[in-house]
Amino acid sequence: MKHILLIATGGTIASKPTKDGLAPSITPSELLSYVPEIADVAEVDEVQPFNLDSTNVCPAHWVELARIIEERYDSFDGFVITHGTDTMAYTAAALSYLVQESPKPIVLTGSQKSVYLRDTDARKNLSDAFAYCADGGASGVHIVFDGNVILGTRAKKTRTRSYNAFSSIDFPDIAIMRDGKPFYYIEEPKPRGPRFYRTLDDGVVVLKLIPGLSADIFDYLDRKCSALVIESFGTGGLPAYGGWEERLEYFLQMGKTVVFTTQVEREGSALDKYEVGGRLKELGRVLEARSMTLEATVCKLMWILPFAGEEEIEQLFYEPIMHDIL
Repeated sequence: MKHILLIATGGTIASKPTKDGLAPSITPSELLSYVPEIADVAEVDEVQPFNLDSTNVCPAHWVELARIIEERYDSFDGFVITHGTDTMAYTAAALSYLVQESPKPIVLTGSQKSVYLRDTDARKNLSDAFAYCADGGASGVHIVFDGNVILGTRAKKTRTRSYNAFSSIDFPDIAIMRDGKPFYYIEEPKPRGPRFYRTLDDGVVVLKLIPGLSADIFDYLDRKCSALVIESFGTGGLPAYGGWEERLEYFLQMGKTVVFTTQVEREGSALDKYEVGGRLKELGRVLEARSMTLEATVCKLMWILPFAGEEEIEQLFYEPIMHDIL
């Protein structure tokens, strides 16, 4: 029987009503008590580093989760993290960079309704997460939700209320869970790691373009951010009006990193398709996310920036990690 560490962090799955709305309050032991059949799958230990609505989760918490996994890696066969759904895709992406090449599974799950409710998806999601984590074919960072096993670098929350809250963007699900067992669509050799990283640069800013937005926003960006992700329109580009190109060129000359992505959920960016994107390469070192999710783009930059120089940033950004970029 596998020995698995439950890392409980809060979220809807562990919430109960308060006068102001749902808030996390259920302990890890209480969570497990609602799904007693997990005891037939694995021996479980518990830890709760924080108990938060995932809106309050930030990069410092991702580093803390990676530290817990690193410190206890040799003592467990796998790790299940219960987490709020709102930022779960960010946490999954961050852990994919902080804990690389892990032959042991690191599985995130949560729910759209609290585990204490009778009509809830929490119990099945928790049961599936442990069943996947205990399977001999599992490795690396994944989200298990509504019967789907999704790569940590490919997950995105695409629904706010439905049980099928998460989608795998521009990449197949790794497996589906059926009757407590994973059926794999993609099987890969076990990684030879793990490799752990301990720092993130939280100075990454995402700028979503809207028609008519003023380039004066760079007055703030020039001073405050280490790297900029621009969510542009369609396949990617920048308005020709309002001094956008001049401000971007100055930002790049300061030695800062810029990545273009798209507001469109699927199929990715292609800056060279139209003139509004193709001419940006003349302004300096402009990167593009292609088919990467926004969550993976942001977290990959946070991982790269603390230890990479300007040339190395580009090389590492385009180097695929857990199929994050195609």
